[in-house]
Amino acid sequence: MRYIYQQKDWPRFRWDAAGIEADLAEASFGLGRFSGRLNAIGFDMRQEAVCETLSSEILNSAAIEGERLNRDDVRSSVARRMEIALAAAKGTVSHESEARADMILDATRNWAGPMTMERLFAWHAALFPTGYSGMVKISAGKLRDDSEGPMRVVSRHGMMERVHFVAPKAETLAGEMSRFLDFVNGGKGNAPWLVGAAIAHLWFLTLHPFDDGNGRLARTLTEYLLAKGERSAMRFYSLSAQIQKEKDSYYDEIERAQRGTLDATRWVKWFLCCHARAVASAEEQLSAILAKADFWREHAADEFTANQRKMLNMLFDGFDGNLTSSKWAKICKVSQDTASREINALVARRILRQEGQGRSTHYVLSAVVE
Repeated sequence: MRYIYQQKDWPRFRWDAAGIEADLAEASFGLGRFSGRLNAIGFDMRQEAVCETLSSEILNSAAIEGERLNRDDVRSSVARRMEIALAAAKGTVSHESEARADMILDATRNWAGPMTMERLFAWHAALFPTGYSGMVKISAGKLRDDSEGPMRVVSRHGMMERVHFVAPKAETLAGEMSRFLDFVNGGKGNAPWLVGAAIAHLWFLTLHPFDDGNGRLARTLTEYLLAKGERSAMRFYSLSAQIQKEKDSYYDEIERAQRGTLDATRWVKWFLCCHARAVASAEEQLSAILAKADFWREHAADEFTANQRKMLNMLFDGFDGNLTSSKWAKICKVSQDTASREINALVARRILRQEGQGRSTHYVLSAVVE
């Protein structure tokens, strides 16, 4: 089996410009439309949206590899790093979540700076602060040395092992990474920046330069390139969240591209379409944020109790399950009578609407708000 790095013209990636033209136009148009809608959001809500996006990026990039992080911890760490009050009191301070927050914020906030091996080493060390991946000792913050044999990407089903990919030899990595960083730091020629991000993602995963964490690093590097292309540290959509939804297709397309020729047209098309879907998903969430902003702007002079403000914000942000008076009482730490009184006041003002009867009674934002 020949891999793309074994082709004589490696790493001269190519693509059919006409073949990706429609996908590139759709991705670019969607991003432009989305960026225009963001102008309607105030600074505080923009910060809140960025915090949610970066937290989602960290959580989903980890989940793609089967790693589960604590959502509150990650969200809290990102909020603290951004110096905003949002959810800063929730979650616990863990080295893991703090390191991931540092990593994604370095990638997005410092997009104007060059990508270097030192930055990649720092990111890798942040992923594996103990020098272990599970129970396995790895070289954290260093290129792999293949001391345990060739780097292989495998999957296991019972006793059966399938080899998806065998990476280039460790002895070639210094030179290979030098060429790769030249590309990332401006050697993309006439490639549109979204195409350049797609190629860099595939290229990095093909080199697989570290003992572990290559997928997470590739996606963080992609966030850096997206921020650089948009010339903004404000991230409002998560590519990893969309990749998580399409994980099987993502792995299939990467494997197919690595086993083919250096014509990366199919992979670039997949990346552009995934990017467009990520932006469209974020735009749906933006609609909810705008509805929330419109509501509080319309009711700026109205009186609400602290509990009412808290619970209305939770409903706008996507309340988990149905809101009942007992849940209100538990969340706000008040009596059932107080909860019912505060809810009924909002129902009387047509802000909340009762649905169901008896034990099925619950409350939703009314049609007037929606």
